[in-house]
Amino acid sequence: MTYETIFLNREDHITTVTLNRPDKLNALNMQMADELHRALAIEDQTDSTRVIVITGAGRGFCSGADLTGGPSAPRASNALSLADATFEAMQIGKPIIAAINGVAVGGGFTLTLSCDIRIASEEARFQLPFTKLSISAELGSTYLLPRLIGWGKATELILTSKMIGAQEAGDIGLVNSVVPADELHEAAMQMAHTLAALPPMAVRLNKKGIRLGMGSELDAQRRYEELAASKLGQTSDAAEARLAFAEKRDPIYTGR
Repeated sequence: MTYETIFLNREDHITTVTLNRPDKLNALNMQMADELHRALAIEDQTDSTRVIVITGAGRGFCSGADLTGGPSAPRASNALSLADATFEAMQIGKPIIAAINGVAVGGGFTLTLSCDIRIASEEARFQLPFTKLSISAELGSTYLLPRLIGWGKATELILTSKMIGAQEAGDIGLVNSVVPADELHEAAMQMAHTLAALPPMAVRLNKKGIRLGMGSELDAQRRYEELAASKLGQTSDAAEARLAFAEKRDPIYTGR
């Protein structure tokens, strides 16, 4: 399948999705949201893909919604908004790593919040400009950001609309790590390879457990863990893990 606003590369169980509107700092439009939704849905069901890395072409990660206007295809009155379409695109079971190579503003910032791991270049910058634009924060940012960095800091970033650099993003826990710009790809691939080498179903079910836990009560969460443990215990990968441990070798997981 071909895309116009994103570029896909598949290698060693890792699919890299590059937002590809560099002349617009990879600003989001409906075509990009639709293509992202289609691509991630396909990769989520493709056995050869175990991990997805999202990055941006050129000098930006994503500058948020494209406010320049221009022609767009007609959409039904009940069609998803740009924010809803982008958010829904990211709701998949496989792990997503954001390799943030430059500015991540507005929807570009909130896009990273739906990723599971965020690695930033030292050149990355982050901003939620919603309040100063007199619009509401979106893409679940008022839910996800306080859970990631705490209520106080999330309130500061959302209400002041200030831009922060990569170092501060690392200090407050917004990103998992900050690396030199020329090491970003390698760092993201290293993390992706680490995840890709693990049992795919265990990765998927544990990701689901983490997500459920953000809005679940303890008893319900423990029930989920018991169900997940029971299901994983019956997999071929679980048997391979036990055998490899006994034979003192690296396991080879098949996702079964």
